[in-house]
Amino acid sequence: MFSNFSPRIGYGAGFLVCFALIGFAYYLQFVEHQEPCPLCILQRLGFFALGAVFLIAALHGPGKAGSVVYSGMLFVIAGIGAAVATRHVWLQHLPRDQVPECGPGLEYMLKKFPLSRALEKILSGSGECAETGWTFLGLSIAGWSLFWFVLLGVFAVFLALFSMRRAAR
Repeated sequence: MFSNFSPRIGYGAGFLVCFALIGFAYYLQFVEHQEPCPLCILQRLGFFALGAVFLIAALHGPGKAGSVVYSGMLFVIAGIGAAVATRHVWLQHLPRDQVPECGPGLEYMLKKFPLSRALEKILSGSGECAETGWTFLGLSIAGWSLFWFVLLGVFAVFLALFSMRRAAR
């Protein structure tokens, strides 16, 4: 079944998925006028980082050891993205009376606060992060981001295992 499959093709496919997800995020922003909240922007950065590592790995075509390193990096990035998306989904499911108040915008926070303080404020969420907006099959954008971060993290592990098994032959 996987006779023509190679880790290089898998990394290329991972890049294309990340590229498509980012493209869809921009479609929602500029065509559907869904303005991203600070947590959405962090999730986009996660997909950019995943896409960059997938692309580098696809161009490099690593062997067994390189595949494990790339897949490890991908798994960590996907885990961080999943953590941010989980926080976002949690905020969206809070009762209305427990939703945090809207805070300053991301650009303002990054200009006025040290990075650690800005990230703390971003991750605590705000009222705008609790809004659901666009949904598909009952999942919000944050829910779909969580799904894709988990799927891409599992796929990265699969690529490492496949590469190790292939090298053992």
